[in-house]
Amino acid sequence: MRAIFMGTPELAVASLEALVEVCRARGGDVVGVVCQPDRPAGRGMQLAEPPVKARAKALGLEVIQPTKVRDGALARWIRDKQADVALVIAYGRILPKEVLEAPRRGCVNLHASILPKYRGAAPIAWAIANDERETGVALMQMDEGLDTGPVYAVRTLAIGADETTPELSRRIAALAAELVREALADVVDGKVAPALQDHAAHTVARILAKEDGVIDFAKPARAIHAHVRAMTPWPSAVTRLADGKSLKVLRTRPVDATIASPVVRAPGAVLLADRSGVVVACGPNGEDAIAILEAQPEGRKAANAGDLVNGRVIAAGARLGVPR
Repeated sequence: MRAIFMGTPELAVASLEALVEVCRARGGDVVGVVCQPDRPAGRGMQLAEPPVKARAKALGLEVIQPTKVRDGALARWIRDKQADVALVIAYGRILPKEVLEAPRRGCVNLHASILPKYRGAAPIAWAIANDERETGVALMQMDEGLDTGPVYAVRTLAIGADETTPELSRRIAALAAELVREALADVVDGKVAPALQDHAAHTVARILAKEDGVIDFAKPARAIHAHVRAMTPWPSAVTRLADGKSLKVLRTRPVDATIASPVVRAPGAVLLADRSGVVVACGPNGEDAIAILEAQPEGRKAANAGDLVNGRVIAAGARLGVPR
């Protein structure tokens, strides 16, 4: 089996490794890897290779990083490779019809959700943000729509109660690689019939924006806890202190809503703030409660709740989420 791999971030690396195994076991190989161009990264903003590129080079594979996918060059390159299939996971670009049809069996995508739910760019984060109990990976035939093609196979996993986007992404990456090993060869051989999606039941997981990180303390504690986990590491779950400075909330835990406090309950009101922790009222009328376990004040390092109190960042009676 001759295959092209298309992917860019760390999430895709395990699937690349699995594809190499599957191809070589069948007397073939991954004949080319396509990923996004190098981007500036880190404090020095030096150009950095995408994780897929670094791993592909270590495996001795040819890598290309096209800046355009619609000028015909990428489609010609794939056709010249005489590829049986292109496996795509988190490549980061919408592919035109001529690219989708360039391999003999077309392009097959590993999408990080249980389709038709969470089509789009950020399925892992939105599944957590919406407090889903499970998610998974779908192996699907790509068409010109946004994750609308028929599905060959699905694998599911439960979302942990405290799991963040990076943590779930690592498990999704491993699950996707398992799916490559278990099902891709049969898909290429035409042994698996794809199932059409129920388009009427689809939801969209749009790309995250900075404003998505703002915490709404009028929501219940469980929803806020899901939000904080989902927005890690970007755009981060944020609120504002009484002085107008931002507070990046890193870890939370829903707590007993009946916790005693002399503070008048309202969304965002700090009910307790001492060495034992910081508890904030939430819900439409402040009837629920959530503990902030770790946060990072604007211009300062991340700190646990006790240090935030000792540093006079948060005090009982303060109100989080106030506008500038």
